Amino acid sequence: MNVATVLVGSVLGVLIGHRLSHRTRDLVTDALGLVTLLIAIMSALTVGDQVLSDAVGDSAPVLIVLGAMLIGGIAGSLLRIEQRLEDFGAWMQHRFSRGDSESTFVEGFVTSSMVFCVGPLTFLGALSDGLGRGADQLFLKATLDGFAAIAFAASFGWGVTASALVVLVVQGLVTAVGAVLGDVLPDAHVTALGATGGVMLIGVALRLLKLKQIAVADLLPALIVAPLLVQLLVVIRS
Repeated sequence: MNVATVLVGSVLGVLIGHRLSHRTRDLVTDALGLVTLLIAIMSALTVGDQVLSDAVGDSAPVLIVLGAMLIGGIAGSLLRIEQRLEDFGAWMQHRFSRGDSESTFVEGFVTSSMVFCVGPLTFLGALSDGLGRGADQLFLKATLDGFAAIAFAASFGWGVTASALVVLVVQGLVTAVGAVLGDVLPDAHVTALGATGGVMLIGVALRLLKLKQIAVADLLPALIVAPLLVQLLVVIRS
């Protein structure tokens, strides 16, 4: 369903995009950036949740997010995740696109992929679905992504359509992991993951607002590091 809403939203965005002035399309992107910033701040503030403090101590949650971002960022930079994602977007443009410029296609692909796949709902919703707890969170995310795809495609064109493939792969893998492993992540670990994802979304918002081109994709390993740091502190405290 999430893939379908991204595809439908992208097509609608492209179809109505030519009717909008450049100024209007920029305004739509700015509005989406501001809303993304709001969602990001709300997610990042979960670092103060009591469940995380109880597990690792009152002073550790922010340090966990900081450590995850630093370690994850170094790992992602060494792996050149951002560059590889951009290269894949460029290949998709050359293979399938005929109208958009490469830079516009790649920017639309990378930016929309980050927005659709970095947020806490991506992982929490897919895990919940894989664990048999229902797909309510994914239905909510699909609706939000559909409207976001319209705004993105109106500004960036067909590159947003390619991000549906990333949604399929990322959420499909997380759902499979949830189905295979079962409920292995305690609430504190999930909270740390969500807070770290919120901080990363702030980077996406800054990109949308053209304030800073942060290599958000290189920070993706932080989503793995955050729960590991929580587990490390839990073991030390016990």
